[in-house]
Amino acid sequence: MSLTYAESGVDREKRGAAKSVFSAFESTYSLSKYGAPVALPYNTVYPVGDKYNVKTCDGVGTKVMLAELAEKHDTIGIDAVAMVTNDAIRCGAEPIALTNVIDVKESAAELLAALQKGLQKGSEQSGCPMVGGETADVPELMTALYHINCDCVAEVEKSNVVDGKGIADGDAVVGIPSSGLHSNGISLVRRALFKKWGGKYGAHDKPDGLERELVFEALEPTRVYVKPVLKAITEYSVKAAVHITGDAYLKFGALFKSSPGIGFAFDKFEPQPIFGLIQEQGVDWKEMFRTFNMGWGFALVVPSGEADAVAQLVGGTEIGKATGQKGEISVSHNGKEMNL
Repeated sequence: MSLTYAESGVDREKRGAAKSVFSAFESTYSLSKYGAPVALPYNTVYPVGDKYNVKTCDGVGTKVMLAELAEKHDTIGIDAVAMVTNDAIRCGAEPIALTNVIDVKESAAELLAALQKGLQKGSEQSGCPMVGGETADVPELMTALYHINCDCVAEVEKSNVVDGKGIADGDAVVGIPSSGLHSNGISLVRRALFKKWGGKYGAHDKPDGLERELVFEALEPTRVYVKPVLKAITEYSVKAAVHITGDAYLKFGALFKSSPGIGFAFDKFEPQPIFGLIQEQGVDWKEMFRTFNMGWGFALVVPSGEADAVAQLVGGTEIGKATGQKGEISVSHNGKEMNL
């Protein structure tokens, strides 16, 4: 039988239905002192003076369990920063401040020092200061050793917002390489690969194709895309910016409302060996592309004539195109054609 994300404990359909209640928050938009917030495909921006601000929050999920398994906690803070800064830049906003929240079974100086090291490195990579945080000892709530998340505030000139509008048939999708799994689909990764959760391998096994022990390959921190993406947005006609995280290539569906009538077709992937290792454990290809970044952690939608220049600037390549197939997201890989 095929192993799915839902069987690993994360049912995307049920989650999506449950999250629909959050639309009620739109009733609070009238409380804004400076004008109504504006909902974009991936962010909601709110006016502050002559600019828009955006605020993002996220955690690293069960990746902390891999850090605990590896007994290595000095990179997980990079993931926490990357998730929120990469989310903020989707609308063209520049991150200006970070905060963090750490819930822990018990505060220990050595552990907190390691977490601080990762948070500081993530802050440096994003060019954004860490201005505050909160640590809480909540042993009754914790099954893992700790949980860590971050918040980011970013700003963008109103005239420079990336809003996902105007995407046309033939526009190019430029992918920027990921560093590996990032911080998404880890529940499925643990179930498929690690003996501790029912998988095939020990944490320190080194399966064929990997250059280091499995747990360290899986723990590789999420890449921070702030600097190359903002440079591309400044210099070229970027129509949409997509952080390829949870739900992976399904993420592009958020652009169907802002640019009606389009679809997307992807045909170039360079997944790291760990993705093939996951697929070999019974995860079908369609589920792989609905769950994992498959080698591309961020994408920019640009006019086809700018694709080569944008790809060179960000160190990426063209991985697909916008199509006239309304509402369709298709993938061609390894001899297989599939609609997500």
